[in-house]
Amino acid sequence: MVKWDADIYNVPAYPVTDAARYLRIPVPTLRSWLKGRTYDTKSGKQTSEPLIQRPDPDLAQLSFTNLVEAHVLRVIRETHQVKLDKVRQALDYMAQQFGTNHPLVMRRFQTDGVDLFVDQITEDQTKALVNVSRGGQFAMRETLKHLLTRVEWNPDGIASRFFPIVELVPAPDSDKIIFLDPAIRFGSPVIAGKGVPTAAIVSLYNAGDMIEDIAYEFDCTPQQVEEAIRFESLLLAA
Repeated sequence: MVKWDADIYNVPAYPVTDAARYLRIPVPTLRSWLKGRTYDTKSGKQTSEPLIQRPDPDLAQLSFTNLVEAHVLRVIRETHQVKLDKVRQALDYMAQQFGTNHPLVMRRFQTDGVDLFVDQITEDQTKALVNVSRGGQFAMRETLKHLLTRVEWNPDGIASRFFPIVELVPAPDSDKIIFLDPAIRFGSPVIAGKGVPTAAIVSLYNAGDMIEDIAYEFDCTPQQVEEAIRFESLLLAA
């Protein structure tokens, strides 16, 4: 297995509420992915295993690795309505294939891993997807590949930078203005190429500063300032 304990990508850093806002995932949903859940069946109560393995089960915070995993899992669970047991089965399979407990954050997942993962998910198509046609499999593959354009990998092939989705745009790379990187500002959201925290920009905006003045202060463009304001407003609305 790949060792993760000593690197900055696996440090508990994000409270569940913050991670849920960055990813625009309901807090109860994210908590169930982290802790598993108990549910009733005809044979009694059953417990599902967590989908995301935190670096320390005794701490509530997620790591950057966990943040990226949740980013990928969101579309699998919410968009394609894949059952938890199928997701767990596919993750276990991918962990074996890749030799890691975090297969979704490896560059190899972007290349050949997506096809392997979807094949596992849709093995029993009558139960796996709302859309059980070949078109449904194709849609999931394409959506996952689109989501993975929001991730950058380091030379070791591990996810090291994440660009949260502020709004849906036609070109997937055209809105990569804000990112989270554990090596910059402790992983808080910053402006790409500047390292300026979005929270600092919004602080000046809320104090009454004009967008052009804020852009000059931080050596940013007005578009970057506007995107930071939009991003932070979405966090408040979440």
